[in-house]
Amino acid sequence: MFKCKTVWNKLAPLVRASSTLCLQNAKKSVLRHGRKLEMVQKAQMSSGPAGGGGENTLYYVLVGATCLGGGVYAYRTVSGDKERYNERMIQIASRPKHGPLAAEAVAEVVTQSKEESVAEEPTLTQPSVEEPPVTEAVVESTETEPVVEETVTEPIVEASIPEPTVETLETEPVVEASVTEPVAEVASETEPTPVIMAEHVPEASSVSESAAVSEATPAAEPVEPTAAHPDVPEHTPYLLIGGGTASFAAARSIRARDPGARVLIITEESDLPYMRPPLSKELWFSDDPKATETLRFKQWNGKERSIYFQPPSFYVSPTDLPKVENGGVAVLTGRKVVHMDVRGNKVKLSDGAEISYEKCLIATGGVPRNLQVIDRAGEEVTKRTTLFRKIEDFRSLEKISREVKSITIIGGGFLGSELACALGRRTTDLGLEVIQMFPEKGNMGKVLPEYLSNWTTEKVRREGVNVITDALVKNVSYKNDKLEIKLKDGRLIKTDHIVAAVGLEPNVELAKSAGLEVDSDFGGYRVNAELQARSNIWVAGDAACFYDIKLGRRRVEHHDHAVVSGRLAGENMTGVSKPYWHQSMFWSDLGPDVGYEAIGIVDSSLPTVGVFAKATAKDTPKAATEQSGTGIRSESETEAVAGTLKAETKATPPPIQQKEDYGKGVIFYLRDQVVVGIVLWNVFNRMPIARKIIKDGDQHADLNEVAKLFNIHED
Repeated sequence: MFKCKTVWNKLAPLVRASSTLCLQNAKKSVLRHGRKLEMVQKAQMSSGPAGGGGENTLYYVLVGATCLGGGVYAYRTVSGDKERYNERMIQIASRPKHGPLAAEAVAEVVTQSKEESVAEEPTLTQPSVEEPPVTEAVVESTETEPVVEETVTEPIVEASIPEPTVETLETEPVVEASVTEPVAEVASETEPTPVIMAEHVPEASSVSESAAVSEATPAAEPVEPTAAHPDVPEHTPYLLIGGGTASFAAARSIRARDPGARVLIITEESDLPYMRPPLSKELWFSDDPKATETLRFKQWNGKERSIYFQPPSFYVSPTDLPKVENGGVAVLTGRKVVHMDVRGNKVKLSDGAEISYEKCLIATGGVPRNLQVIDRAGEEVTKRTTLFRKIEDFRSLEKISREVKSITIIGGGFLGSELACALGRRTTDLGLEVIQMFPEKGNMGKVLPEYLSNWTTEKVRREGVNVITDALVKNVSYKNDKLEIKLKDGRLIKTDHIVAAVGLEPNVELAKSAGLEVDSDFGGYRVNAELQARSNIWVAGDAACFYDIKLGRRRVEHHDHAVVSGRLAGENMTGVSKPYWHQSMFWSDLGPDVGYEAIGIVDSSLPTVGVFAKATAKDTPKAATEQSGTGIRSESETEAVAGTLKAETKATPPPIQQKEDYGKGVIFYLRDQVVVGIVLWNVFNRMPIARKIIKDGDQHADLNEVAKLFNIHED
């Protein structure tokens, strides 16, 4: 190292001197317009004795080695840049945002770049002086895509950036498969240069030609979703998740405002949209032995109808939905939406199929709750327990009721009390023992005031049901072919089958993937006044937690709310932007003789005022359906009734509440001296009046005067 330094110290002054002398001679020659420069003699470059050339030789060796090293470095740099450039071109070609022509152009660019690199490849013995500019161009082209214009001819640049059309987007997966296929072939080569890529991507003068060539490529077949799911459309303008009442009401509303609309309903169930109330009411009282198969029933007025909203002929096939001329409603049964991409406006189904949409409604309803003691009891108990909700549950329970000797219903709410009365009618004919138990002091104890709840309990007992009140289930087990239900007070009930009717849990499984807010108090998706959860997503039915301008935030689990909220959501999906101000009603029938309708907040913990009168033969659910012509009483509602009905002018008899003869009447639920809920007991077709009272929100000094509006004392 020291020797080299010493030699360099000796050579450096000579190099500087010779360089200065050469520069001076060059200037003089140029000034004299000389054609040949005077060269410096070799002897003047040596610092040793005259005629000695040893140190000059060393100088030449050092300079040559330096040039050789620089050439090697330049070659390696250029080679690395070429490889990185080719890799970058492959990445650009595989991007989904490029169309087929763009991929073709990129392939040609890569091919041309490879050919140039082979032609201009430097050697170790002769470094190329033109290589640095090429290296600079290559590096720049790897940083940004537009620099491709410097490398290719003008027509290729135009083809590499086509405008995004529908045809281009549809053929993207095919081109991507064709472009990426050669990579595996080239990977086995010593130098991974994607020159073969240009051979696999044929030239096409238009997008349609490229699409035709791509369709013929076998490697593209697995990418097409229609190949794996031919019955699932790839796109639908209106997507409704859930096949219940709210979805059907929304579909009907959308088609009413947009006759050419294409609506797709996706449901987990195997049945077309149907109404749920008859499952716990009229179907159990049918005389037709085939009612469980046909699902046709007689209403209380004797008229027959189907549980389905529309026959199969009403719907179009999901595969024909994109092609049918005037649009329509299609139902995809037996499928479940497991993921929502709200940014990409698409959903993923349980079988892997994907459907894109423009506007979406979530009407997933809810799933029936179960008791934890039953969940923990084991398989023998769970398989002898029915969570009543769907058509399959009705058919299964109807069959079980004919095969077992004892059925126990846990729950004293709407569903539990309705099923108890329905099954109680079979105690005489089939010798079936029906037991109903609940923790309250009487049926409908959470809804009705205590005196009316006790009266209802006696009514259920008269139907042949063994009602057990104040029953808190502690343990459930299976012993000796019997289910043993042990209560916390020590009582033990043995039965063959259990029906758990303890409430509904809103189905909000899509909240996580869709990023939707779930209400912590009431459950369900939180929506605004227009039932919107996001800009193009609406929620209706049991799963919607909406804001009531009079009663605050609420969530309602009844048929009428599903109808009205679904209808409004459908209208808003077509651009109406209406707020949800409707006070939905609900009803329950304990057989054909006793029924009630309710609206607002009906909670037995609130103070109540009841006004009753003697009932007549027309004050029954059966008579109400005969008058309205329908068994679904919310279908007969009209807002005009509230304006036409007048309070009776004749003197009002005193209330007969103290006689415990609750034939018919009105119960007002109060909060801060304001009526927030009303129950019409065996009083029908008066719901618009109740709705107006709650909407006004006035304080009333004498509710007996308000009760006159319902004409409960007329003969």
